[in-house]
Amino acid sequence: MVVLLAAASFAPTATFAQAAPSASSEQPIGLKRRVAVGRFTNSTPYGRLLLSPGQPDPLATQSSDMLVNALVTSGHFFVFERGDLGALNAERVLSAADAQGLVGVDTLLVGSITQLGRRNEGKQGFLNSQRQQAVNATVEIRLVDVRTGRVFFSTSGAGEATTETSEVAGFGSSAGYDSTLTDRAISAAIADTMTNVINQLQQRAWFTDILRVSGDAVFVSGGPSQGLRAGQRFRVEAPGETIVSAQSGLPITLPGSAIAEIELVGFFGDTPETEGATARIVHGALPQEVTGLRVVEIR
Repeated sequence: MVVLLAAASFAPTATFAQAAPSASSEQPIGLKRRVAVGRFTNSTPYGRLLLSPGQPDPLATQSSDMLVNALVTSGHFFVFERGDLGALNAERVLSAADAQGLVGVDTLLVGSITQLGRRNEGKQGFLNSQRQQAVNATVEIRLVDVRTGRVFFSTSGAGEATTETSEVAGFGSSAGYDSTLTDRAISAAIADTMTNVINQLQQRAWFTDILRVSGDAVFVSGGPSQGLRAGQRFRVEAPGETIVSAQSGLPITLPGSAIAEIELVGFFGDTPETEGATARIVHGALPQEVTGLRVVEIR
C-alpha cells in the first residue's frame, strides 16, 4: 500500500517558517510544531492613558509582531497568527475539523507586558556631564493546549536598553527622549523567553492527522515546510480512550496503540499550501476507516 501525505490548506494571511535544510537520517528529526500567536496585552499603564476606549494598544500590537518574528526566525516552528481574543475557541474548532480552510495548531501562545519602566540618570561635574537613559521591560509568555484550554507552561523574560551621552566643556553629544529604547527593551525581553519556549514545545511530540483514504492511497497533513525529509519513519496510532478526570475536570486521553509504521520516500507540491510526501508502509497495515488515527514521530 502506498501512503500519500498532503498538506492542509490555510488562509493566505498565515505566516509560516521556511523549510529547514535537508539533513541525513542520522541527525535528530527537526520537525516544526504548529503554533499560533493569539492576543498580546499591555498590562502596564505605559502608553495607555492616551488611548480612546476600544482603541487597540499599539505597544501590544508591536509586541505581538515581535513575538511572531522571534518564532519564525528561530526556524523551529510553523507559525500562524490568530489576533483576536476568541483565538482559543477558534483553535478548538479548527483542531476538530478544517472548517474554514485554516490549519489548526497544536499550541496557542499568549503574552503580556507585565513591567515597563524608564529611568534617567546623570552626573554633573565642573566641566563635564553625563546622562544615561534606560528602559527595563518584563514580558510573560503562556503556552495553551488548544484541545483542553489548559495553560501548560508559563515563562517570563526581562530586557533592558540604554543610551548614554556626555559633554566636556560644552562639547560632545547630547540627546533628548529616545523612544526606540522601549522597543529594544521589549524585543530583548521576548528574546529572553525564547530558549524556554523552544525547549518546552519541542518536548511535545509532533503529530498529524490522516485526512482520507482513497483506495490504496492515504492522505495526511504535513510536508517539507514542517521539516519532513525522505527516509523519516513515523508511527500510525489508533486513538486511546478519552476520559474526563474527576480531579481536574479535564479530558485525559489514554495512550494510543501503534498499528503501522510508514517511511517517507518522496515529495510533491510547489508551495507550502500544496506540498506533500509519498510514503510506504514498512510494518503493519492501515484500515479503510481512519477516523481518529494519528501519524506520530518515533522517538
